[in-house]
Amino acid sequence: MRLRPPAPFMSSPALFRKYRWWLLLSACALLIGGVWGWRWWHGTAVVGEPILRRDFVQTVVASGRVENPHRINLGTQITSTVLRVPVQEGQTVRAGELLIQLSTAELQAAETQTEMALAQAQARMRQLQEVQAPLAEQALRQAEVTAEFTRATLRRSQDLFNQSFIGAAALDEARKAAELAQAQQRAAQQQLASTGPQGSDFAIAQTAVAQAQAGAAAARARSQYAQIRAPVDGVLISRNVEAGDVVQPGKLLMALSPLGRSQLVLAIDEKNLHLLALGQKALVSADAYPQTHFDATLVFMNPGVNPQTGAVEVKLDVAQPPAFLRQDMTVSVDIEVAQRKAALLVSAAVVHEPESAQPWALRLNGRRAVKAPLQLGLRSGGFYEVLGGVQEGELLLPVSAAITPGDRVSLRAVTR
Repeated sequence: MRLRPPAPFMSSPALFRKYRWWLLLSACALLIGGVWGWRWWHGTAVVGEPILRRDFVQTVVASGRVENPHRINLGTQITSTVLRVPVQEGQTVRAGELLIQLSTAELQAAETQTEMALAQAQARMRQLQEVQAPLAEQALRQAEVTAEFTRATLRRSQDLFNQSFIGAAALDEARKAAELAQAQQRAAQQQLASTGPQGSDFAIAQTAVAQAQAGAAAARARSQYAQIRAPVDGVLISRNVEAGDVVQPGKLLMALSPLGRSQLVLAIDEKNLHLLALGQKALVSADAYPQTHFDATLVFMNPGVNPQTGAVEVKLDVAQPPAFLRQDMTVSVDIEVAQRKAALLVSAAVVHEPESAQPWALRLNGRRAVKAPLQLGLRSGGFYEVLGGVQEGELLLPVSAAITPGDRVSLRAVTR
């Protein structure tokens, strides 16, 4: 029996060359499996958000503008030519300071005319008192003497008629003369009465004097219209007139912003209306001076909602406005609507479906994400007050991590 010689031995390098691709593939598979297994075991790396406990203030944030409680628009009450305008736009003026000087030639002529009419009416009054009244009194005395004489004549004629010395015609003539004299006496009495303080002529003359006085006063007042002065202390925020312009009533010449109390006018989204109440405090900063803050108080809420914008106009008083505050400046306002002492707070970044009836968050439980329903309270500044569902010290996972309930996670860091 012949024995076969053994097969020649294959060296290690040759064996490696023959199976090198299988070895490489096996090594890659083992590496990928190890990495996948390691990642599965450790889970997705996330940054945990702690639940905080601290004082919390809820605010409603809005932008608005500065507005004085009233803006005074200045114009003229007469048609005239502007002689000079001694003030400039942006200038601070005091009450009574001259702003616009108009031509006064026509006004002075009208004033002179009314003063002459007053003098004429007063002269008529003096004439009534010094001439017509004494003449009326003298005429009355003369009429009384004549009436007394005709009555005596009538009595004598009656006696002679009774004695048949004169006829009926003579008696009738005496009676008519007496009646005429009595009528003239009554007329003289009325004429004298009319010149007295209760008489019609006196009243007419007195009314004429009063009318002339009123006309003169009106003319003097119109003369004052030639000087347009500042009614209050303030800042000129617009000037639309120059020397030489012909101005007339109804044209806006200047706008004055009074100094003192300022107001802020905001448009608040109607969904925040239930949070607002008169008297609430606010912290304000002007966009031009963002580092400086000042206080304001909510004093007015418009009862209506703007149907186009869905916003409610509110106004805030600034009791002590800073010196830089100007009319129509843009401001940012934080209105304090509620506050809590030592409240549990979570970041808005961890809350899922915050506007729904049942918001929730993912809570870290060991190495797994667990869904935790939340009861939310106040909301402001990127934080929510938590009334139930989680406890202080627990860690919540951010929405941006795209983790679902039950996923394994590993804590990479904790936000402070």
